[in-house]
Amino acid sequence: MTKRLNTARSLTRLGLALSLAGLMTTAHAGLFEDDEARRAILDLRQRLEQTQGSIKSLGDENAALRRALLDFQTQIDSLKSEISQSRGAQERLARDVSEVQLRQKDVQAGVDERLRRFEPLKVSVDGREFMAEPAEKRDFESAMEVFRKGDFAAAQLALAGFVQRHGQSGYMPSALFWLGNAQYATKSYKESMANFQQMLSIAPAHPRAPEAMLAISNVQIELKDLKGARRTLDDLVKSYPASETAATARDRLARLR
Repeated sequence: MTKRLNTARSLTRLGLALSLAGLMTTAHAGLFEDDEARRAILDLRQRLEQTQGSIKSLGDENAALRRALLDFQTQIDSLKSEISQSRGAQERLARDVSEVQLRQKDVQAGVDERLRRFEPLKVSVDGREFMAEPAEKRDFESAMEVFRKGDFAAAQLALAGFVQRHGQSGYMPSALFWLGNAQYATKSYKESMANFQQMLSIAPAHPRAPEAMLAISNVQIELKDLKGARRTLDDLVKSYPASETAATARDRLARLR
């Protein structure tokens, strides 16, 4: 009996020990599982914090990038404005340059026109061509216009003024010739002869030289210098034998002998 009681007690203690061991194992397993869960939670929290930090950093970078893009766009807009203003200035400058060039051309044309008024030009008078200043041409033609009207006194003054103003002109021989004729017409015989003689001395080969010699003989006849007139007519025939005036001189000589 006692032995059975001891055996029962032993079994009871053994059961209790097993139960306690089971409880401890279960508790230990529970504790182990709680630690794993905590570590997992902590790891997740750490990862979440890191992710949130990365997101915040990324947000900051995005904000900085937006600001940089806005600044860049502002710079682009400013450059566009400057380029537009520069193009406008260039277009205005081009227009101004074009206008200046046009005005310069107009001014140059005006200057050229004024210069042409003073530039020598080729003229032909009494069968001779030469270069003459515009003022010479104007004064000579004006004097000859008076002569053609038959106002010999006024023509005499005009031609004498021309000779004084343009002593080196190519018109000079013709001016002396017509001045002598105007003076002959007003019976200023001595002055007339002097101008015909001056014309012959400076231009003996002038196409009107034979006529000048014939005019001298006429003056000499008017002055009753028949001997001088014959001598002049002889010289005319000898000097210009092929001229039409020489034929006239021969007829005059025949009448004067």
